[in-house]
Amino acid sequence: MILQEKERAILPVVALPIQRRPNPPWKRLFDLCGVAVLLPALSPLLMLVACYIKVVSRGPVFFVQSRVGHGGGDFRIIKFRTMHVPSVSRDARHRDFVAGYTQTDSQIRKPNYKADLIRGGNLLRKFSIDELPQLFNVLIGNMSLVGPRPDVLRIEDYQPWQLRRFEVLPGMTGLWQCSGKNRLTFDQMVHLDIEYIDSLALSQDLQIIAKTVRVVLCDHDD
Repeated sequence: MILQEKERAILPVVALPIQRRPNPPWKRLFDLCGVAVLLPALSPLLMLVACYIKVVSRGPVFFVQSRVGHGGGDFRIIKFRTMHVPSVSRDARHRDFVAGYTQTDSQIRKPNYKADLIRGGNLLRKFSIDELPQLFNVLIGNMSLVGPRPDVLRIEDYQPWQLRRFEVLPGMTGLWQCSGKNRLTFDQMVHLDIEYIDSLALSQDLQIIAKTVRVVLCDHDD
C-alpha cells in the first residue's frame, strides 16, 4: 500500500544504525605514545590540582559522568571537578540546555554556572586543565587524543544524519575546538566531526593538536 504524502509526514523518524569503525592501529599507537609522554610530564600538575581541589572545596577530586561514545555505547568521562557538589544533579538541566542548540542556528554557548564554580574553577576551565584527567580515558581506550568531542546529549537527542559522529572514538580535542568552537552552530559542529571522520589521518591529528594548544593559550572568548 502506497502512503500519501500527508501520511508519510507524520511517521516517526527512525534513527539509522551507527557504523562502528575500527580504531586504526596507527591511531591507537599515537594515543598510547601521547599518553606515555604527557602523563609523566603532567603528573606534578595533576597532583597539584588534585590537592588544590581538596583544599578549597568539599567533595571528590574528579567529576565522572556518562557520555555517548564509540558506536553509540556509553562510557564514563573523567574530569577535574570545578564546581561545588550540588544537592540535585545538574545533568538534566545541562542536557536540556545543549539540546536546545540542536533545533536552532544559534552559536553554541556553555551554560552559565559561574556561581557554582569552586575558587579557581574558572581558571581550570579557561586553560582546559580540568580536561587533563581524560588522558586516563585515552589510556583505557574509550577515548582518543583527537576525535569528536563527547557532549551531554543522548542518542535520541540527535538527528539520524548526526549519528555519524559516533563512528569513531570521541576525543579530548577535535576539529571543532580549533575551528571556531563557540562561534559555530550545533550543525556546523557535527559537519566538522563528519569531515574529520571522512579524512582520518595522522597528519590531521597532529595539525589539530597543534592548533588546540594555540587556542587554549590564546583564545578564551567562551
